[in-house]
Amino acid sequence: MKEQVLEVKSLVTQYYTSNKTTTVVNNVSFGLCAGRSLAIVGESGSGKSAMALSLMRLIVPPAGTITAEGIFLEGKDILQLSLKEMEAIRGNRIAMIFQEPMTALNPVFTIGEQIMETIQLHQQVTPKEAKIGSIALLTLVGIPAPHQRMLDYPHQLSGGMRQRVMIAIALACNPAVLIADEPTTALDVTTQAQIMDLIQRLQVEKNMGIILITHDLGIVAETCDEVVVMYGGSIVEKSPVKTIFNASLHPYTQALLDAIPPLSDGSRPQRLRTIGGVVPPLSDLPIGCAFQDRCPYVKDLCRASKPLLQEVSSGHSVACFYPLQAIPKD
Repeated sequence: MKEQVLEVKSLVTQYYTSNKTTTVVNNVSFGLCAGRSLAIVGESGSGKSAMALSLMRLIVPPAGTITAEGIFLEGKDILQLSLKEMEAIRGNRIAMIFQEPMTALNPVFTIGEQIMETIQLHQQVTPKEAKIGSIALLTLVGIPAPHQRMLDYPHQLSGGMRQRVMIAIALACNPAVLIADEPTTALDVTTQAQIMDLIQRLQVEKNMGIILITHDLGIVAETCDEVVVMYGGSIVEKSPVKTIFNASLHPYTQALLDAIPPLSDGSRPQRLRTIGGVVPPLSDLPIGCAFQDRCPYVKDLCRASKPLLQEVSSGHSVACFYPLQAIPKD
């Protein structure tokens, strides 16, 4: 059994506006072991990115608050740390690859300056040593002519190269946990494969725990060990990857799987399946199950009460009154 590097207990995240409090992450719990990959999946508006920002403690008053029984990183509850103590850990022991590198990278500083800043912030090294380390990181993530790229600005690089730079910055201090928020968004298929291969290789080399936030279930099937499915700010299903694909229990999980584009033999195009309806806004969730208005199996109980996440077998939990393998007949 590998060592657990991250444990999240009953995480609740709320955003504040002038006249309303919105719960965007509701009672989320999970764990992550060293060298393992956990996928967080769900449609846009499910609370995935808000949860990632919460783990980095990047949501602060007056914008919002984070509460939990604990967020334990290598055994230490980071919610109990001061902002200064958290700054020493963020980017050091827990790091994040943000969804859009063009907005995450500073356009007025060179690539080299941005990587060196991260190294010097967390390590006692000279500027020369930081530069050497930065060039080594660019080489590690497969950027050609790293000495030259150190002098480039973000707009001078392609999308794939910018994403590699983000990975280099995230890996600068050998974090125990790496959060990758849609790391292949807006990249072509070939570059997507290269980025995911790179992340997997570095994970093995450095024994990192990885949290992958993605819409792409194909990537999940190929790269991850466990899956958390989120909807309406809550976890609706959690299990090993093989179980999700072979024996999913929540109607929402099955709807996501059904929406995967089918392989075509070229004889005739196949119609894509979609999930009817829309994701309810987190600021106006219905009473009961958040998926009720889109679920083909909804019953009166689903509209009256919210189902709790319960374990149904080893490592497999679902929040549904009528899981798919036990749906009652009308």
